[in-house]
Amino acid sequence: MNDIRPIRAKSGTNQEGTSAHNRRVMIDALRLNGSLSRADLSRATKLTKQTVSNIIEELEGDGLVVSLSAVRKGRGQPSTPYRLVPEGAFAIGLQIDRYVTRAAAVNLVGTVLVRAEANLPLDGPARGVKVILDLIEGVRKELAVLSAQSEKRLVGLGVAMPGPFGLEAPEDDPWMMAAWQNFPLLETLAAGTGLDVGLQNDAAASATAERMVGAAHGLDNAVCLYLGYGIGAGLILNGELYAGANGNAGEIGMVLSPPGSKGKERQTLEHRASFASLYQHMGFDPADPMLRQKLTVAVETADPLLRDWIEAAGVDLRWSVQIIETIFDPETVILCGSAPEPLARRLIEAMHPLLPSIAERRTRRLPRLQLGMTDPWAVALGAAAEPISRAFDPRFSAILKTRTNSLA
Repeated sequence: MNDIRPIRAKSGTNQEGTSAHNRRVMIDALRLNGSLSRADLSRATKLTKQTVSNIIEELEGDGLVVSLSAVRKGRGQPSTPYRLVPEGAFAIGLQIDRYVTRAAAVNLVGTVLVRAEANLPLDGPARGVKVILDLIEGVRKELAVLSAQSEKRLVGLGVAMPGPFGLEAPEDDPWMMAAWQNFPLLETLAAGTGLDVGLQNDAAASATAERMVGAAHGLDNAVCLYLGYGIGAGLILNGELYAGANGNAGEIGMVLSPPGSKGKERQTLEHRASFASLYQHMGFDPADPMLRQKLTVAVETADPLLRDWIEAAGVDLRWSVQIIETIFDPETVILCGSAPEPLARRLIEAMHPLLPSIAERRTRRLPRLQLGMTDPWAVALGAAAEPISRAFDPRFSAILKTRTNSLA
């Protein structure tokens, strides 16, 4: 009997000068499906069998793919499945938040192998960057104990921090983290680690994590509504993370409220519905290491202050989902962030019923709104996944780069 399971994969191209893209397509297909034979890969990616065979041999030689035991399907010849080698590549992700920094090391398939965190000094990056470099060095040493090849196979360092980027703001502005943004952070980290360094905002990093191992896994169009100190949206469009012209795409927290009654001041969404507004409403210190536990207790005891905030925030967040659906037409909106899971679930309940939108259709396969990761390490994971994605995921830029080089 034939195996007719659907295979999730992007299409490659058999035109000349596109080998880099085809390698990425094959790696992505194996990442999404676990293991596939050469025939499966050829059928799913629309590449010729010879092209698939050539790329598989290259990937095996590079230590990225390994063959498994042959499998017989029906009466046909046995086929050999292939899977990714988790130790084929590693990356480190770094989250920089207002009071804490977290670093995580992942392998090619997104498994977290090492993680560590440290408190950041309140006087800014001049001393804080030393804390960060020491943290990264410690993670690399632990990773080297787990894999002797890790240093040779580190593809980069991904950094995530709150945006927006490149805007003028006072250095003591608690929303913008302007002191860190004005500091030569990427250059300092690159010099201190010897790694290629990339930067994205925390919402984009959260979306990257969801795409690799979370609710957006295998989806081409999804938006992650990220709730942290502020609010952002990570945009996965046509299978790629969309950053915008200045890395500020998805800054939905800065959307102004609709005009209200005369004399009523308009506020940004994050001033009304972010966790910064919750901390202020509850009288909590955002730097308190017991903050998550206190929020969980407040949910479990039905604290009336928390209940009032959830009710008001649910109205605003319901409105934000309708905006996201209208503009981006995603397959689903994923609520994620640093909240404890019980609080996140209460927020989703408060956001229902969702407002009417173009997303309402009988043929929907996924819910309009669903819960994603509520792990405080998700941003660091997404930051680590970004260098893996940059090196191995199918991207239109890979085709352009290869074609440009072939014409030079």
